[in-house]
Amino acid sequence: MSIKLIASDLDGTIIDENNFISPNNITAINDINNQNINFAICTGKSYSISKSLCSKFDAQYGIFGNGSHIVDLKTGKSIYKNVLSIEQIENCINIAKKYNLHIHAYSDKEIITPKLKYMDLRNYKLNFFSNSKFLITDNILECIKQNNLSIFQIVISSDFSLDNIKDKLLHNNNLSITIISKFGKYKDMIIDKEYEYLSISSKNTDKNQALDFLKNYLGLKNDEVMAVGDNLNDFSMIKHSGIGVAVANAYDEIKNVATYTTKNNVSQGAFAEAVYKFIDFNDNNIKFNL
Repeated sequence: MSIKLIASDLDGTIIDENNFISPNNITAINDINNQNINFAICTGKSYSISKSLCSKFDAQYGIFGNGSHIVDLKTGKSIYKNVLSIEQIENCINIAKKYNLHIHAYSDKEIITPKLKYMDLRNYKLNFFSNSKFLITDNILECIKQNNLSIFQIVISSDFSLDNIKDKLLHNNNLSITIISKFGKYKDMIIDKEYEYLSISSKNTDKNQALDFLKNYLGLKNDEVMAVGDNLNDFSMIKHSGIGVAVANAYDEIKNVATYTTKNNVSQGAFAEAVYKFIDFNDNNIKFNL
């Protein structure tokens, strides 16, 4: 059965850490669109931050905030949204304070943090590529309430393992949590630091569940969907899609559940390799060592 929807992560999959996009990836995206195959961006970033990129790629759909928000990019209409409650946010803040952990929050346009550190420092350094606004405050909860912000993601970070913190957060909090380690070969080179962080969203929120929603919305079968990614928040969509592709620079856990792992990394056009591996474009001139 032919592929009718391609869903792809952005950072580390189409765009490298220096914000470079391989010309091969651009060509592949154009070929997808010319073939009338639905193309969906699946990112941890918010809609407002990713909007210009989605327009550049001429994507039809966007899954944002790790699955918390789905937008029909042609009409600008939100077709799904799931944000954290004030009670959930407060519980996360209280646990972070109790164990002296760094915490920051994401709304559609703002990053709220007491201090630029870990992932929010990374985002700050990359901010020339987005239009996010950083709100620096010692009272995240009060800032959220005063500005009436809808929060789709909380991030708790540490120099050490957060396994026990994840367990405490999951207890009676109705949350979805992904733990991501940036140690060893996965070190964050943008800020030159090793750390671990928890990506926290409302329950039943991840890229795979959002992709399932979009698949059903479009009336597609699972074997008509291909997903491409590199990070641990891509794990479920790579594992459960009809064709799941891990790029060469992906976490080993992603490669272990993927249908196919590219030979090329993100900078070399891994996304394009995946597209031309599984979709036949008779007129494309791109050659990969497949």
